[in-house]
Amino acid sequence: MSAILNAWRGPILAVAVIVMVVVLNLAMGTPFTVRLLAEATAYGLMALGLNIQFGYGGLFNFGIMGFVMVGGFASVFVSFPRNEAFWVSDGPMMLGRALIAFIAGALLVWGVRKLPIAGRLRNVAIVVAWIVAYIVYRTQLDPAAAYIESTTGWVGGLGLHPVLGWAFGGLLAGIIAWFVGRIALGLRTDYLAIATIGIAEILRALVKNMDWLTRGTQTVSPVPWPTPLPQQLQAWGYSINDSFIVGRLSFFALSGLLLVVVFFLVQRAYRGPWGRMMRAIRDNHIAAGSMGKDVKARQTEIFVLGSVLMGVGGAILVSFNQILDPSGYQPINHTFLIWVMVIVGGAGNNWGVMIGTLLLYVVYIVADPIAQFVLLNLSRWTQSIGWGAIPEIESRSLQMRVFVLGLVIWLTLRFAPKGLLPEVVRRDR
Repeated sequence: MSAILNAWRGPILAVAVIVMVVVLNLAMGTPFTVRLLAEATAYGLMALGLNIQFGYGGLFNFGIMGFVMVGGFASVFVSFPRNEAFWVSDGPMMLGRALIAFIAGALLVWGVRKLPIAGRLRNVAIVVAWIVAYIVYRTQLDPAAAYIESTTGWVGGLGLHPVLGWAFGGLLAGIIAWFVGRIALGLRTDYLAIATIGIAEILRALVKNMDWLTRGTQTVSPVPWPTPLPQQLQAWGYSINDSFIVGRLSFFALSGLLLVVVFFLVQRAYRGPWGRMMRAIRDNHIAAGSMGKDVKARQTEIFVLGSVLMGVGGAILVSFNQILDPSGYQPINHTFLIWVMVIVGGAGNNWGVMIGTLLLYVVYIVADPIAQFVLLNLSRWTQSIGWGAIPEIESRSLQMRVFVLGLVIWLTLRFAPKGLLPEVVRRDR
C-alpha cells in the first residue's frame, strides 16, 4: 500500500494543489487568484534557482534577497520611462568620467596582481592598489551623484520593453554571483551561508542608499507591464472586473510561459550528464575532484545559474507589483519563504519545488485574511462576554504568516523529512 502511495504521491499532490486553487478562486474571486498565480511564477523561478544551488550542488545561499533586489532594480532601470532632464544635463558626462575611473582602478588592481613579486610585498602592493583605485573612483562618483540628486533627482530608466528588463535582471544578478562565487565558494558550508547573508545586506544597502540611481526609499512607480495594464483595457471598453482578469491573465501567461521553458531546460539538464556531475560534487566533492572535475568552477557555474533565475524572478515581481521599494525587501519574504518552498517541496526534485512553491505561497498569502476573519469573530465574542476587544488585529494577522510557515516546516520535517516529493536518483544497472 505504501509503495502505491509513493508511486502516486506526485499526481495526488498536484491534484490537491489544483483543487486548493479552485477553492481559492471560488472564495476570493478570479482577479485575486490570477494575481496570486502571477506572483507565484516569480517565486517559482526563485525557488528553481535555489533548488539548482542547494538541491543540485549543496550550496547554502542565504543571500537570495540581494539577487532578487538586483533583478528588481534592473527591471526598473531598463523599462521605466526616460528622465529627459538627466540626459540633457551634465550628469551623463560626469557618470562617464566615473566609469572611466572605475575601469582604470580595476586595471590598476589587475596589473598589480600580475607583477612578478611574491610574499608580503605583493600583498601590500595589492592593498595599496585597491586603496588608490577606490579613492580615484570616489573622487569622480561622489560629485556626479551629488549633482544628479540636486538637479534631476535621479537617472531614470531607459524606456525599453519590460521583458528586456527581466533579461537584464538575470544578467546583472549572474555577474554579481560570479564575483561572489569566486570569493566565497571556497568557504565551508556554514561560512558560505554567513558570507551570502552579508552580501545580501550589502546589496540592499546599495540599492537603498544610491538615490541618484535607484531613488532609494522614495520608491519608483508605476513600473511598466510587458502586457496591457487593466487601466488600458478599461480604456478599450472592458469592465473594471474583466480588465483586471484579462490584464493579470495576460501577464500570468507570459511569466508562466517563461517558467515552463526554464523548468523544461533545468529538468533536462538534471537528468543528463551535467546533473549527474553536480550531484556527484554535492555528495562527495573530494571524490569528484579526484576524478578530474574542477569542483570550484562547477560550483561557481551552478551558483551563477541559480542566481540568474533569482534575478529574473525579482524582475518579474517588481514589474507585476509596479513598484520598486527597497524598504519592502525583507529576509522573511525574499529568503526564508523561498527556502521553505524548496524544503517543503523536496530539495533536488523540480516537480516537488513547483508544488511546494504554489502550496506555500497560497498558504502564506491566505493566512492573513483567514487570521483576520478568525480574530474579528473571536474579538466580537470576547466583547460580548465582557473580556474586551482583541487589539491590533491587522498586525497580529500579518504575524500569523510567520506562525503558519513555522507550522508547515514542523509538520513537513515530522512526517516528510525529505519533502513532499523527495529527490529521485535513477541508477542504471
